[in-house]
Amino acid sequence: MEYLDRLLDKISDNELSALKYFADPAKFTQVGQGRFLSPQKELREVVGINASHRSFGDLIEIGSRNEIDKSASVNLCNCLLKLNPWRKGPFNLFGVHIDSEWQCQMKWSRLMEKIQPLTGKRILDVGCGNGYYGFRMLEGGADLVVGLEPHLPYTSQFWAIKQFLPEVDTFVLPYRLEEIAVNNYEFDVVFSMGVIYHRQSPIDHILNLKKCLKPSGELILETLFVEGSPDFCLVPQKSYARMKNVWFIPTKGTLQSWLTRCGFKNISVISTSTTSVIEQRKTRWMPFESLDSALDKTNQTLTIEGYPSPKRVIVAATSGD
Repeated sequence: MEYLDRLLDKISDNELSALKYFADPAKFTQVGQGRFLSPQKELREVVGINASHRSFGDLIEIGSRNEIDKSASVNLCNCLLKLNPWRKGPFNLFGVHIDSEWQCQMKWSRLMEKIQPLTGKRILDVGCGNGYYGFRMLEGGADLVVGLEPHLPYTSQFWAIKQFLPEVDTFVLPYRLEEIAVNNYEFDVVFSMGVIYHRQSPIDHILNLKKCLKPSGELILETLFVEGSPDFCLVPQKSYARMKNVWFIPTKGTLQSWLTRCGFKNISVISTSTTSVIEQRKTRWMPFESLDSALDKTNQTLTIEGYPSPKRVIVAATSGD
């Protein structure tokens, strides 16, 4: 894949070279037998061109409506709908507006002015989904963004749209953090947003994030949290807000203790928010149950299981090495 050739060129002779093994096209296409790349061909046949227009603001715009005819636009929309659910976004691809479940520009606005400048930075985005935030990081001046996303339908969405921007230096690899963290890397910034509460061992997750950071590199970590004492952590009995793969939801103090114990310094809370049905909701592009069906019908401050409704915290910290 010529797109991976560009990534390999960016990491071949520096502190990220250990990533070459995972970016090798032969290994890359072994994952899921490469089927996550199949939508590329269908979309290419519909559109047939690279995008001459791009904008990586709140709405990720790739191509414009006047670059393709009406028939191609209808076919493109149908192709993209086949890739449902679109969890992260919004995107606009050659005039087709993808109204994702999450309005990710809201989260980005909470952190973009409170983290260190991204200009010239090499960034790892863990659990990146379809790569929405990677485009925002490029908007902020990043030199390179490498996303990790083991859920292949989301990886497929990224590569379906990335093919129209072959010269743009954001990439998504179909691996878990645990797989690549067998090596050490020196990324300038590592993001982990909406991941740690899905991990059975949050401490191992933090230590693996640290292995990917250069000395004094910055970690941006976002998670669900609950109010409570610095030594408290909610462990849902069966599910949380209908999610069965939620294991640990810390308080802000507990999260800071985890980071300190793992050797991070300069830990600061840069945002807290309550998730609303404006930010996360069912749409044509994500037609399944969303936040509204995960909350108590008579008391929106509680989940259907009786736990506090979702609140999120974003913290920044620096590697202590």
